[in-house]
Amino acid sequence: MTARPANAHQARLLRLLRDGGPNSRAQLGDQVDLSRSKLAVEVDRLLETGLVVADGLAASRGGRRSHNIRLAPALRFLGVDIGATSIDVAVTNAELEVLGHLNHPMDVREGPVAIFEQVLAMAAKLKVSGLADEFDGAGIGVPGPVRFPEGVPVAPPIMPGWDGFPVREALSQELGCPVMVDNDVNLMAMGEQHAGVARSVGDFLCIKIGTGIGCGIVVGGEVYRGTTGSAGDIGHIQVESDGRACACGNRGCLEAYFSGAALARDAEDAARTGRSPELAGRLETAGRLSAVDVAAAAAAGDETALDLIREGGNRVGQVIAGLVSFFNPGLVVIGGGVTGLGHTLLASVRTQVYRQSLPLATGNLPIVLGELGPAAGVTGAARLISDHLFSPA
Repeated sequence: MTARPANAHQARLLRLLRDGGPNSRAQLGDQVDLSRSKLAVEVDRLLETGLVVADGLAASRGGRRSHNIRLAPALRFLGVDIGATSIDVAVTNAELEVLGHLNHPMDVREGPVAIFEQVLAMAAKLKVSGLADEFDGAGIGVPGPVRFPEGVPVAPPIMPGWDGFPVREALSQELGCPVMVDNDVNLMAMGEQHAGVARSVGDFLCIKIGTGIGCGIVVGGEVYRGTTGSAGDIGHIQVESDGRACACGNRGCLEAYFSGAALARDAEDAARTGRSPELAGRLETAGRLSAVDVAAAAAAGDETALDLIREGGNRVGQVIAGLVSFFNPGLVVIGGGVTGLGHTLLASVRTQVYRQSLPLATGNLPIVLGELGPAAGVTGAARLISDHLFSPA
């Protein structure tokens, strides 16, 4: 992809075609503030760039039938979602439909060189499968704060060796296309906004509960990142004064009490102290426990597992209640690996938020699980790079 929109009108048309699919000139004209002649000029210029193509005649609205146009079907974006314990890589078309998706377990603490060797191998595998000849752009998510203008991780607590690593520059050279980098929870929010439960919601919070806990903040349809890229780092809000030690160096953080790692630790403690025969059996079989084991034990009716989930949900709800009172969102989305705990977790979170926040903020506030699962991050990554490429150069 070498062409870029020449002005804001063309950028708006490209994003409308991305988000709404093929459309007629007449219907596009209903959505943009352009005269018919000016719209025709801008569409014709986009057709000349190859970014859009003609797509047959539209349905009649009376009089001469309008022509449909669509984004070029050959455009391909690469979405990469690097989590603490796994990598997701996907190819999308220009409308951000996922055409192919690969997952590979890998610890982010292995460092950027090893991680990106794996990412490039997965991208090459998707190419070989025939899904893409080349990539027109790539979006990358990492599980830590990002200095967004430069595409560089900044002091990420669970990513040793990543601080200041030039992710955008390095991958752009390897992939041969433009690259954008953001925090993984921001991309989850963008994915749910584009194709998930947050469609058409302008102001919402997206909470990711995995190895750590983060929050994507969407204001007026745009992700809010903060001055240094650390907005939404709610896992390090204190929930217990002088409480448990946290990986960030402080004590009493939410993440130290409820995250994938904290839940696994508490489950293993319950198994070893005899409080849960169900978890003890799983620990003996596997040698370690995870949130998946806690979910399975809870589904089997294990009261200790259920208590761990409820207690964690209460603590998360306590923090979200404060965010709701401060931000007054229209929706709260909860996603990430720990959401396999399902509606027991969701019920505890809702109870705390509805109890602690003012009725004016919660009266019409849905608190829901994300719809897209692992596809949210890669869809959001593709959305990130398309936002960049569908902006005037």
